[in-house]
Amino acid sequence: MNPIHKKIPVLIHNGKSICESIIGVEYIDEVWKDKAPLLPSDPYERAQARFWADYIDKKLYRSARKIWGTKGEEQEAGKKDFIEVKVLEGALGEKPYFGGDNFGFVDIALIGFYSWFHSYETYGNFSTEAECPKFVAWAKRCMQRDSVAKSLPGQHKVLEFAKILRQKFGLE
Repeated sequence: MNPIHKKIPVLIHNGKSICESIIGVEYIDEVWKDKAPLLPSDPYERAQARFWADYIDKKLYRSARKIWGTKGEEQEAGKKDFIEVKVLEGALGEKPYFGGDNFGFVDIALIGFYSWFHSYETYGNFSTEAECPKFVAWAKRCMQRDSVAKSLPGQHKVLEFAKILRQKFGLE
């Protein structure tokens, strides 16, 4: 259903495909705007949310992939880049969610990575909580939400999946 990249995720709504995660979340926010909005109403705040979602999509994914999907220097570089997630702690500040009191767009863009933390820590030999305690506290808060907890796979299940991928790639 993704005509260009032939990959997932793809949101199908009214028989039409909406490709890519963040674009799908923006679509949901626009179509069901009478529900709790995911993006802020203020244009500047909305632009900031989109900036952080783009940062997560580009920077965090690449570095995290290097942690479980490579070895040696490349893995160490991925670990170093991943730990730079501390910059997200600054964006979070003292708020419970990136959108303030409300779970929103940036939270959705980021929380899926939490399922992979055990894999990153296992293969990268570090503790996310020791490096980024506010980030982990935020993730645990998000996991208390039914919508999040019911949507994400458990960390041990993801670790088993990562092991299979590492074997497939000849890393184990």
